[in-house]
Formats: sequence, structure tokens, C-alpha cells
Amino acid sequence: METALAKMSQQRQVVFLTMLLLLWVSGSEAIKYSMPEETESGYLVANLAQDLGIRVGELAAREARVHHRGNKDLLQLDAETGNLFLKEKLNREGLCGATEPCVLHFQIILKNPVQFFQTELQLTDINDHSPEFPDTEMLLTIPESAQPGTVFPLKAAQDPDMGSNAIQNYTVSPNLHFHVVTLSRSDGRKYPELVLDRALDREEQPELTLILTALDGGAPRRSGMTTVHIEIMDINDNAPQFVQSLYEVQVPENFPLDALLVTVSARDLDAGIYGNIAYSLFQGDGDSQPFVIDEITGEIRLSKKLDFEVTPYYNVEIAATDGGGLSGKCTVAVQVLDVNDNAPELTVSTLSSPIPENSPETVVAVFGVFDPDSGDNGRMVCSIQNELPFLLKSTFENYYTLATERPLDRESIAEYNITITVSDMGTPRLTTQHTIKVQVSDINDNAPAFTQTSYTLFVHENNSPALHIGTISATDSDSGSNAHITYSLLPPQDPQLALSSLISINADNGQLFALRALDYEALQAFEFHVGATDGGSPALSSQTLVRVVVLDDNDNAPFVLYPLQNASVPYTELLPRAAEPGYLVTKVVAVDRDSGQNAWLSFQLLKATEPGLFSVWAHNGEVRTTRLLSERDAPKHRLLLLVKDNGEPLRSASVTLHVLVVDGFSQPYLPLPEVALDPTREEDNLTLYLVISLASVSSLFLLSVLLFVGARLCRRAREASLGGCSVPEGHFSGHLVDISGAGTLSQSYQYEVCLSGDSGITDFKFLKPSIPNSLIPDNYMLNS
Repeated sequence: METALAKMSQQRQVVFLTMLLLLWVSGSEAIKYSMPEETESGYLVANLAQDLGIRVGELAAREARVHHRGNKDLLQLDAETGNLFLKEKLNREGLCGATEPCVLHFQIILKNPVQFFQTELQLTDINDHSPEFPDTEMLLTIPESAQPGTVFPLKAAQDPDMGSNAIQNYTVSPNLHFHVVTLSRSDGRKYPELVLDRALDREEQPELTLILTALDGGAPRRSGMTTVHIEIMDINDNAPQFVQSLYEVQVPENFPLDALLVTVSARDLDAGIYGNIAYSLFQGDGDSQPFVIDEITGEIRLSKKLDFEVTPYYNVEIAATDGGGLSGKCTVAVQVLDVNDNAPELTVSTLSSPIPENSPETVVAVFGVFDPDSGDNGRMVCSIQNELPFLLKSTFENYYTLATERPLDRESIAEYNITITVSDMGTPRLTTQHTIKVQVSDINDNAPAFTQTSYTLFVHENNSPALHIGTISATDSDSGSNAHITYSLLPPQDPQLALSSLISINADNGQLFALRALDYEALQAFEFHVGATDGGSPALSSQTLVRVVVLDDNDNAPFVLYPLQNASVPYTELLPRAAEPGYLVTKVVAVDRDSGQNAWLSFQLLKATEPGLFSVWAHNGEVRTTRLLSERDAPKHRLLLLVKDNGEPLRSASVTLHVLVVDGFSQPYLPLPEVALDPTREEDNLTLYLVISLASVSSLFLLSVLLFVGARLCRRAREASLGGCSVPEGHFSGHLVDISGAGTLSQSYQYEVCLSGDSGITDFKFLKPSIPNSLIPDNYMLNS
């Protein structure tokens, strides 16, 4: 049995040695790679299949994997292709620190059979860090007695990069007194030293400021800078001396803050800056000493409250330092005297908050008081503010209750800060105050109130649907759900007003919207009520009156009343050929359904058969002649007039007038209203009047002759045809001509024309006024 076990042990040793030999042979020669740090992840490091001399498919079959010390996956192997990728960006300083070179060791492990390959990845440094000084400013104090060649050490900059990327040298800004030298430590790192080249003179230059620059050797080179502030000291050979080496002070523990304890004084025999003394505290007992000293006057004051029970005695060391850095010291002994310094203590055991408003007497809090002092210093008195609706009641020894005195109103005061004051009877009396915050909870006892008793909103007609026209606002002095207001439209008092189709309201914020376009001509204003209801239980509500005024837009064009433009037979106005300038032919009458300036109408002559013969007054629509008619003027005229309003945008309508010129038409002349004449034109007007007078006389004479001849011819024709007047068939009935100044046909006259068909002579017969508003046909012609 022992022999068999020995043989098995020998066989295991042989197998183990064989595996070690194979592993040693396979891993004895490491595969080395190199790459710069901070390379992006996914970078192709190498193809392991080629470097190991293994087929690509064999890596996957043998379950190749990469192992790194620490089990951190820095590299990723694609077993299918044999490519070795960088899994994450590598930082040389984080992985290797100051170690150079930075080599990461990996093992490539294959199975079936097990085989190891040693891999090394060297990270080369890049210049990714700038030199950085530990301080942005260095302070050097150099006596002016320093000799040239004196060396002053400076703090070195730090650069985590290595090799040539590390700091290579230091430079200093140009100056007359110093230069900098760059030295190397045993580890190769550089550090600067400042060397004095020229003697200093404080009276000439009391201080210097230099810029120290550290440069590395990378490409591109990086640098870091710091400021070296050099103060030149004067020579000082006398130290300050205090008048007393020991000051003794007794102070009660209730000594007020910032009060003067004692004033120390020191002298310095030097002159100038060396004779200026600055006082300071040496905190020998730690930094908790409750004293401050004025560095100029030496006054020592209390900065923190004293407590005899904690610290009954203080030893304070005072230093007096002159401008040259020499100093002297003294000691101030402070003895704290005991007083009544224990204030009463108050402990609240029960507190009820919030308290419903309008509730009867309610206990708010139960508390106890305690004072560790004895005698009168331990006896206490409790009180609260007088103006509060609360009472203090003593229950048993040193215990009190705080209760309401009357029902509370949350809308008046929603929160009370009750200060309970406990005072002892000592000398001086000490007081403790404790503030209790009592909140009053709300009940729904206030209805919503509108910000206005009534609202007037203005909206232009033809508005877009769902237009926001205004906001109704109400407030509720309650809180929470009791103050949540819901707005609604109340049924209108006018049953004919379809309010639900005109207006809607946002129940949450009171915004009013016009549901459809409004028409000023149909509805100029309407009123309704809006209700506001809170969310309390029971709910309270109120209402307000809202008046909506519709503003007019220019959405209606002028409408012509006279002459009507839709008649089957157009209007024709008669114009005597002998009419003088300013003769009123007719008056155009128009209206506009709009209001205001949208209904202000003006008239304009756009087109005429004879330009310059007619004119229209812009404001009243009167059409008048501007000159005398001549034989060359056409017998029929067509006028195109424009009636426009004054709105925005402008709207208009056109009017067409037919004017027939007749000979021998007798009608009184309606002159233009009197207007002021220009004095410079009086001579021209006189000539015009003379011409008109001559023309009038000639016309009257010619009319008289025509009437006489016409009467004779009519008499003969009457005798020849039974004494009647021959009228052409189907042409001329009664006709009306508007000759009034108002242009509204208020006074009309009918002229009947009797013609003799066989004589060719026209006879006129003037009759009394007849039926108005008759039309004159367009084919009206006079037979000569």
C-alpha cells in the first residue's frame, strides 16, 4: 500500500513539474507593447493571434482571456479576430504614480491545453499636466543688510508628468536685485533658489514683487506661475518692553461684552518703523480665551461671556512687536467674580397647535420652570404679553398652564408668538424667555369678496371665438379649501339674453371668454352676474355685476339712400342749359350703420362725362355745376361718385348719376351759401358778375320771344285740331325735377311739355307742383 502511494505521489510530481516547465517555457519571453497615456478607449493595441503565432479561430476555441493584476479589466480581447483593444482611457499618473517606466503586466490564458503568455504594456508619458505651485503667492522677508550672493529657498512647483515632460527649469521676471537658479534633488526633481545679486536699500525700494515661472520640457511646453512678494526689513536692535510684567484684573462674570478690562503699555527705544508697536494675544490656554486686544492702543476687551462656574481664572500673555519683528511679553491675570448668573429654565411638556378659531377656552400648553440658584435668586415669576388673548394659570409648584381667554379669529391673526418670560428675584434679576408659536386653524366663516362691486369690459365686435375679454377676481380671507374659489355664470335676468352662447368663464381663475363673434349693430352692450363660491362646508358665495360693452368696428360700408342704386330705371336729373355756376343739380344722401368716426361720410367725384363741369361737396353730397354750360357740352352726362367713411379700414360705396341738359328749363337759381371772398379776386368777380348779367338779360329776352311764338303756334294748332294740344304717344308724361337746396326732393315741380307733331314747334306749359319722386326716362329728348 505504501509503495502504491509513493508511486502515485511520484507521478503527480512529474505531471506538476511538466506543467511548470511548459508554463515557464510559454511565459519566459514576454510580449511587449507600448502606447501613450490618455489614449481613447477602443484603441487597437495589437493582434494577439499574429504576435502569438496562433490561428484566429484557435483563440476562441481555447477560450482565450486577458488577466490583469487586481482583476481590473483594462484591455479587451476580441477572440474572434484576435485584436486586443483598450477598454478605457489609461492615466499613467493614476496607475504608476512616480514610477518610471510605467509597465502594466497582463497574462494571456489559453485552455486545452492550459497555456500562459506574459504581456507587458508600457505607458509613455505625455505632457498633460502643467507645473503648479502650492501657493499663488510667496512672501519673503529679507533684511536690507543681506549681502549679494545670499541664497533664499523658494517653494518648488509640482508636475506629475515624468521625464522631459516634468519641470526642467525656473525663471524669474527681470529685475535688478535677484536671479533664480534651478537645482536638482536626488530623485531628479528640480527646485528653485533665489540669489541676491545687488544689495538692497529699504529706503530706496521697501518691497519687490517678482513672477516666478516653472517650465517643463514637453511639447508644447507648459508652465505655471506664482508671485513672490519680497518685503525688505529695516535693521532693528531694540525690543519693546512693557511697563509692567504682570497686570492683575478682577471682573464679575456678567461683565458686558466689548467692555474695557485693562490697558497694557509697552515702549520701544527705536525710532521710525522700529518704534511702532503692535499688541497681540498669545493664546497660551488655547483659542477659547474670551478676550481681544486693540493692536494699536493695547486695550483688552471682553469678546465672549464669562462663566465663573466654568472658568474662574485666566492668564493671558500679551506680546508687543515692533516693526522689525522684535517683541516683548507680559502677563494679564484675570480673576472672574461670581454673580447671579443662572437664569431660570423652562420646559414645555404639552403643546396643542393648531387651535380652531371661534372655539371656547382651550388649554394651549403645560410647562414647568426651574432655577438652580437658591434664596431670592431661585424664586421665579412667570408672565406673557398683556395684549394677547391668553392667560397663565398656576397649577401646582412650578407648573403652569397656558389657555385661551376668548374665542380666536384666524382672519384677524392666524398665528400667535407667545413669549413666556420667567424672571428670578436675584440681583441682578435674570430672565428666561421661551416663545411658543400657536397657529389658529380656519373654519369657513367668510364669503368670497370681489375686488370690484361691478366690472365693465370692452370688446371689439367681430372678435375671434374664445377670445379672453377680461378676468373677474375675488378673494376669500379664509385658508385652504375654505379659500378655494369657483367662478360661475349666474342665469341672466333678461330671459331673451342667450348668455351661455355669448360668454363662458374659467371656473378656477375667473377668466371670461367670448364664445362667438359679437356684432355691435345687433348687440351694443349686455349685463350678467358672476358668482364666486368657496370650497368650505357649508359653502359661502357672493356675486358681482359684469357689463360687457361692444366696441364698434368699421365693418359696414356706406349705404346710399338717394338716389337708389338698385332701381330698374336709373335716376336722371334735369339741368337747364342756362344754369349758372354753383347750380344745385342734386344731393346724394347716404348713411352708415357704424358709429363714431366709422360713420363719418365724405363724398368724392370719381368720373364725369365732362371733367370740370360738376363738383361734389365732400361733407354734404351736394352736386353742383362749376361753370356755365356751352353749346359744345353734351346733352347727357354720367357722373360716378364715391361715398366713403372715416373708419379703419376705409369702406366705400359708389353712386351713378345721370344728368340731362334741357333748353329753356325755367327754375329759380339756388345759389351757393355765402362764403368769404378773397380780396385779391374782387376785380375778377366784378367782371364775372357783368358777364352773368348780360347773359341773363339776353336769356330773358330770348325766352320772351320763344314764349310769344309758342303761344301763337299753340293757338293755331288748337284751332286746327279741336283746340287740343298734341302730345307724342308714349313718351312724355309728367316729370319731376329736384331744385331744392337740400337735395332731398322736398319741393318738386312738374313741367308738362306739349309738342305739335305736325308743326315742329315746341310749346311749354308750366303747371303747378304735382306728385313728387317721379322718374325721368333716359331717352328724354326735345323735338326742335
